[in-house]
Amino acid sequence: MSRSGAPLYTHRAETVSTDRGDGDTVVFAHGTLMDRTMFAPQLDAFSDDYRTVSVDLRARTDRYADDYDLDDLVADVERVLDAKDIDSCVLAGMSMGGFMGLKFALDHPDRLDGLVLVDSMAKPHSPADQERHAATVDALEGLPTLPEEAARPVTHELFGETTREERTDLVDAWVDRWTTYPGDAVKGEVYSWLDRDDLHERVDDIDVPVLAVHGEEDATLDIDEARDSYAEIPDLTFESIPEAGHSSNCENPAAVNDALADFLDRVY
Repeated sequence: MSRSGAPLYTHRAETVSTDRGDGDTVVFAHGTLMDRTMFAPQLDAFSDDYRTVSVDLRARTDRYADDYDLDDLVADVERVLDAKDIDSCVLAGMSMGGFMGLKFALDHPDRLDGLVLVDSMAKPHSPADQERHAATVDALEGLPTLPEEAARPVTHELFGETTREERTDLVDAWVDRWTTYPGDAVKGEVYSWLDRDDLHERVDDIDVPVLAVHGEEDATLDIDEARDSYAEIPDLTFESIPEAGHSSNCENPAAVNDALADFLDRVY
């Protein structure tokens, strides 16, 4: 058990998902260091009206040791849709999940009814940021679990100032969970997107409605840069989320859920 009382996360050999409700489907894909439980506020809010599926991506399973990239994550999500007999869905991806979601929208437009991007971006990280991230995770190679002294500083990237000051229970619960991850799982997760393609000049090919929500306190992906990277998406709704950082859907779920409810009403 963690100090927050929640069970520590355990790694599994196969893809695991939370599947609730019936009807038109929304599939959620998490970001780096997170897992499917980060979307609990959305599943709680929408599973009465929609089928909601939240998926653990590869780093949260025992497949983390394989070399993989965003194309592999796209294929993983497509297999989940096939296994669950989901012909098409709204795909909602946070950060890394959004990087994957953009590629999914370009590669498999027939499988999507809409796309939701949570604190993500269509452009790659700068070379300086790539180098910084690589140096950070290279130091984790071979560690059996992520030490707290490595996990705690990441809270400044994953959560906004308001959350860190006012929701210490949320922050501490995630730090507890991060310290159960093998170092190689975190390294592989980061390297899966670190040198990703620049998609901002291809997003005009996305032919489904897109909702982008972004925390105003996001210190990892700048909100203005993210908005600019989506500028050519033909059908885009962009919502800034106050009092939230890089994990806006669980930092300020009410604001994100309001935007998502309006979006799903329009799509479905």
